[in-house]
Amino acid sequence: MMILLKKLFPVLLLTALIGMAGCKKNNYNFDDLPPTVKSFFSIGNTELKMDEPIQFKNESENAETYSWDFGDETKSTESNPIKTYNKAGTYTVKLKVVGAGGTGNYSRDLTIIDPNASTGNERELYFIEYGSKLIRRLSLVPGSAAETIVNMTGREAHGMAYDSINKKIYYCDFQTANAGKILRMDVDGTNIIELLSGLSAPYGIAINLAEGKMYIADGPNVSRANLDGSNYEKAFINIPGGLLRAIGFNRKTGILYFYEVDKEIMYSAKSDGSGVGKIIEGAYGYGLYIDEINQKIYYDDRRQTGIMRANLDGSGKVKISPTFTGNRGGSGITVDHSTGKVYWAETNNGFIKRANLDGTEVETVLSGVNGPRGMFIK
Repeated sequence: MMILLKKLFPVLLLTALIGMAGCKKNNYNFDDLPPTVKSFFSIGNTELKMDEPIQFKNESENAETYSWDFGDETKSTESNPIKTYNKAGTYTVKLKVVGAGGTGNYSRDLTIIDPNASTGNERELYFIEYGSKLIRRLSLVPGSAAETIVNMTGREAHGMAYDSINKKIYYCDFQTANAGKILRMDVDGTNIIELLSGLSAPYGIAINLAEGKMYIADGPNVSRANLDGSNYEKAFINIPGGLLRAIGFNRKTGILYFYEVDKEIMYSAKSDGSGVGKIIEGAYGYGLYIDEINQKIYYDDRRQTGIMRANLDGSGKVKISPTFTGNRGGSGITVDHSTGKVYWAETNNGFIKRANLDGTEVETVLSGVNGPRGMFIK
């Protein structure tokens, strides 16, 4: 009898295990799960000023640990930290919280102002907000808000140039193929005048005040005309099969620079159209700025996914911006020589950013901009 039980026991155990494996639990009690973790914070201050403490109020739910990133390379693990910024600007504050129910993340941009900043005749950044069909401007006093100058619906553009002597904006309307236009207006967006029409695809414009000329990146051509639109020369310079997307002029040297995206070549030429030559090859982009004071070229290179800087002969190329996400980068670039800052538009990401001329100390000037591009500083 004992021998029989020993023989049957393994069979009975295996049968029981198979039966248990075949069982399926039809009901699951979700009440057994820990509560969901949510991350959120508010600000106790009504005004955000540099050198003044800011009280962060943690309103997260079901969290056990907290990780703050204040956007200036400082951090905290306190629940309700107090933070002081010693420099004006826009900072992205991030709060990550962790609890039994998971992880929560929340972030928001804070603009810190300098209450002692001059409010006199300050420099201003003008830019095109293509997605909203607007020309806007932003005082470069830290903490300033952008304001709309004029709505350009139906006359959307990629590039602008500024006549600092006559206080005029030159503007490219490239929306309709072979019906492009060059417009001119006052700096407040009034007195809009059509100077040229019937252009192929005018993407960029540069001004030569000494000779009273404008140069236009238009399809395969650099076109030229007087500043009032007269004496128009459609194929002043022709790049067969080319697609010109950006153009700049060096007032000190009288050299013209233009950027072709099909064969990915940047050219230079004399102001009379002679001496056309390649200076940078293998660079694909839509933005170009000539820094005639420091003798540098700043340009958008989507092969490198960032803003590049080079000498005026194309040598010494170096990337000076962080890598962009996506391939639509610096469709607008300009320099503020009074502060030694280069500004650029990250078109796909909706940012306008700036950095020192060597690319250090990158910071966000504006976020949530609807397709920023062509820009200048007045």
